[in-house]
This record gives sequence, C-alpha cells and structure tokens, in this order.
Amino acid sequence: MNLIAKRRIFYAISLIIIIPGLVSLFTHGLLLGIDFKGGQTLQVSGQVPQSQVQPFTNALKLRDVTVISSGSDTLIRYNDPASPSQQQANHQQLTSVLATMGHKELSFNTVGPSVSADITRNALISVALAAAAIVLYISFAFRNIPPPMNSWNFGVAAIIAMLHDVLLLVGVFSILGVLFKVEVDSLFVTAVLTVIGFSVHDTIVVFDRIRENLRKERGDFEEIVNTSILETMARSLNTSLTVILTLLALYLFGGESIKLFVLALLIGIASGTYSSIFNASPILVTWYRMRQNREAKAANTKPAKT
Repeated sequence: MNLIAKRRIFYAISLIIIIPGLVSLFTHGLLLGIDFKGGQTLQVSGQVPQSQVQPFTNALKLRDVTVISSGSDTLIRYNDPASPSQQQANHQQLTSVLATMGHKELSFNTVGPSVSADITRNALISVALAAAAIVLYISFAFRNIPPPMNSWNFGVAAIIAMLHDVLLLVGVFSILGVLFKVEVDSLFVTAVLTVIGFSVHDTIVVFDRIRENLRKERGDFEEIVNTSILETMARSLNTSLTVILTLLALYLFGGESIKLFVLALLIGIASGTYSSIFNASPILVTWYRMRQNREAKAANTKPAKT
C-alpha cells in the first residue's frame, strides 16, 4: 500500500476539515469563558435549571449567564458589570434567592480583568514555548539523521503536523461557540497542550522508524518513508484507539464539568493520529521532492564548460 503516493489527497482532506474552522475563527473568534474575560462562578448544591435562575439574573443585570451541572451540584457562571460593592450585593441577593429554593452556596470565585489578561497571555506563551521546545528537541534528537534529510527538516515537519491539530481543535471550538455557545476556559488550554504532546509523540515514533530505515536501507526516500509509516501504523492506531475509547467513556459517563475538556481531547487526539500518519511524514517527502526539483533546475541552468 503506497500511502505516500496519495499524499496530495491527505493534504486536501486536512484543508477541507480545517478551513471551515479557520473561517469561523477569523470571523467570530472563540467564545471566551470567565477565565479569559473575567466574571464570577457560583457553585450551589443540587440541580438548578437555568429557567429558574434566569429571571433573577436578568433582574440583577448579570451578563453571559450559563448554568452547568457538576455531579450533584450546579455551577452558575456570569459576568457582573457593576461596581465591586454592587457585585457583592448582587451575589448576596442571588445566593439568598437560591437558598429559599433549597440550594446552598458551596463556593464562589471571581476572576478580575487583570487576572484574565494574565491567563490569556500565559496561555499563548505556553503554546509558543511548547512549540519552540519541540523543534529544538527534535533537531537535537535527529542530529545524526542520514542523508538526504537533516534534523531541521524533521523538526519543521513535526511542527506543521502539530499546527494542523491545534488549528483544527481551535476551529472546531470556534464553530461550537457560534452554534451552541460553547465557551473555552483554562481547561481548554490544558487540552491544547496535551494534544500537542500526544501529536508530537506519535509523530516521533514514525520519524524514528524512518531514521532507522535510512541507516539500514539504500533506496528511494519515498519508498523508505512509506515503509516506515506502514511498520508503525498498527502501533499508532492501537495506542490512539485505546486513549479514544477511554475518553469516550469519560465523555459519556463523566461529570458535566469535564465534558468540554474531554471533547477537546477526543478531537485533538483523533486529529493527531491522522496528522502523524498522513501529514507529518508525507511533508518530509514533499520537501525532499521540492529540493530535488530545485537542484535539477540549478544543474540545468549552469553554463556549459568551454
């Protein structure tokens, strides 16, 4: 089975699934939760339907109210634009109303604008540092790679495959935010970083087999890469399927508060498995062919010796 020969099809599939999310991301962005834009989280005992809470939150002029089931308890998230003193009064009124319904306050947290700005900045820095560290690590680990490629080629190919997974995940959540008002919070950043690690781990397994086969075999680079993918595919699929089944069980039977986190992991790990097999290594072959074409053109344009 020659997967490398079909690499343009795999590239097209990646574009088809990424472009809608990118369009949504550039036109609508992400629906940010209180971790990124500030707000309040109130946890109360028992199950509270949003229909019961909405009239009181409307009267208090609270914004972006969401009610989430968390096991046997309920999380009420909202943004209160009032002054700090009025925010405290609104919180007391809301908890008093809920207490009359039999729902006791368990915890209350406020995230201010400065804290949310720090979280946003730290999230972006974390993703950037992770990407840079991955390039440096792969460049070092594959420093003795035999010709025709070098360690830099492997590092950049891994980053491109990783970006595929990040863009797909962020794009999907942008679409979910538009269609179903799904917010992203600090757990989403944790999911993104986890997906980055899983994706690169899967990619390195394939790359390591390519390195071994380059040392043992002499032949066409495309054939060696294709052989390496086929030799590691069963391992990659079995590992990913085990993780996906576990996450699926958590999504179906776990608590409501972790469902979006688990959903992000499901999407990211499925994407990471695809990109590690069908994108990362084919990118190496595409890069190699482009370099061959440039060298051939350069050779043809050299002036003849007199």
